[in-house]
Order: sequence, then C-alpha cells, then structure tokens
Amino acid sequence: MTDHVTDLFEANRSHLRAVAYRMLGSRSEADDAVQEAWLKVARADTSAVENLRGWLTTVVARVCLDMLRSRRSRQEDPLEARSEQPGDANAEHELALAEGVGLALLVVLDKLDPAERLAFVLHDLFAMPFDEIAPIVGRSSEATRQLASRARRRVQGAPVRDVDLGEQRRLVDAFITALRTGDVEGMLAVLDPDVVVHVEGRELRGARNWAQGAVQFGKAMQHARSALVDGAVGLLMEPHGKLLRVLSFTFADGKIVAADIIAEPERLAALEIAALD
Repeated sequence: MTDHVTDLFEANRSHLRAVAYRMLGSRSEADDAVQEAWLKVARADTSAVENLRGWLTTVVARVCLDMLRSRRSRQEDPLEARSEQPGDANAEHELALAEGVGLALLVVLDKLDPAERLAFVLHDLFAMPFDEIAPIVGRSSEATRQLASRARRRVQGAPVRDVDLGEQRRLVDAFITALRTGDVEGMLAVLDPDVVVHVEGRELRGARNWAQGAVQFGKAMQHARSALVDGAVGLLMEPHGKLLRVLSFTFADGKIVAADIIAEPERLAALEIAALD
C-alpha cells in the first residue's frame, strides 16, 4: 500500500465513519467497521482503482452490510454473551454525527432490511449511483433501485416524534425506579417493544428480553442516577463515586428505543457528561 492511499484513507476517515454510523446506528460499531475496512485496504492492490474515495466507501459499505447481517443472525443473544471491544471515540465528533443524521431517522433505518438500508443510505444520503451500489448487495441496478425506493417509502411513512429533555428525564428516572424494584412491567412501560440494546459489541432486541434480564441487576441500580450524556439524558452507575458504566439512550415517540451500554474506560472518558438542572 502506498503512502498516497494511506493519506487518502486518513483524509476520508470522517466521511467513512459517517457512512458506517448511518449504516449501523452505533458509534462503537462504526469505529469497528472503519478499522476493519482499513485492514482490508492495507492488504489490497489499489493500482487499478481510479476513484479511490468511491472505492473506500464501497469497502466500508461491504463491511457494514456483513455486520448488519451478522447482527440479524444473533438477535436473541443474551447480554452475558459479550466480547471486549476497544473504544477510542471522540465525543464531539460523535455528537456531530448524531445531530447530522438525526436520531429519529436512525430509529426508522434500524427497522429496514440490511440490503434496503444500504441502498437507501448510500444513494439517498451519499448520492452513490445505483450501478455502484448493486455489486455490494448482489443485485441488478434496477433491483437495487427498487430496494432504495421501498426503503424510502418506509422512511417517509414512519413519522417519529422526537422527545424533549424533560420527557427524556421522566423516562430514564422511571426506568431506574423499575430496575431498582425489579418491576418488569414498569420497564416495559418506558421501552419501545422493539428496543435495541448494544453492549460491548453485542446486541439484544426486544423490550421483554432486556427487561427480564436487566431486573436481575437491580441492586446495582442503587448507585444509578440520570445525567446528560452527550446532550441527551442517560444513566450513570457510580458505586462509591466511581463511574463504572453509562447507559446512553435514544428516544422517540415517548419511549426509549435504543440503549448503548458503555463500560470500556476509553469510551467512558470520551463522553460529555453533565448534571441535570
């Protein structure tokens, strides 16, 4: 690999991470996808590549598609099945990404089939031609166009109401109370039925799945409190005043629709945390 390719990859890292974030809806997974793409680029022969930026985008998109398909295959994995994932996210950059794509859109995108999501994101959000997207999803250009069109109709037909900070705090405080008391139904009242939970590289889907497992850790919630985490209301676990874990939430339509459980010291250090008024 030439220094030119290395320099171009670094120059486009923010763009590639934005693509990955919109594809995956997870900050840590977006970092993982870009890193895996870098390893593939480092081993590749790029001498015949004319449009390196487009090629790099394609490499990241293929990695993300594989991750989305793998995610679907292990939807029911328990939270105990975890793998350590390093994190070096920059909180400012993460917040800019989140504001740029919109949390409401991410919620809708997460309900799309992986191929639909890829076609929509690359074409509608990054203006990639269908004939370049088609080989990634293994479809014809016309079939890929139909994928994006179907995804677009689903996105446009699924309005999602954003949740203000006051309502966010009410939801998180109710979530904490339900966990402390082992109240599964109380948790279900604030969780979207299809809530998506990311924890150290693993994923769990479904409110009841999460609630039934989470209430077992109710004692740990005695040290929990709500706070602002990267601009939204989240949950801090601070036994004896030491921050051990953060739950970063995504809200829509008066519910918690996603949660990112963060325990890695590097990721915790990168978060912007502030007290609530």
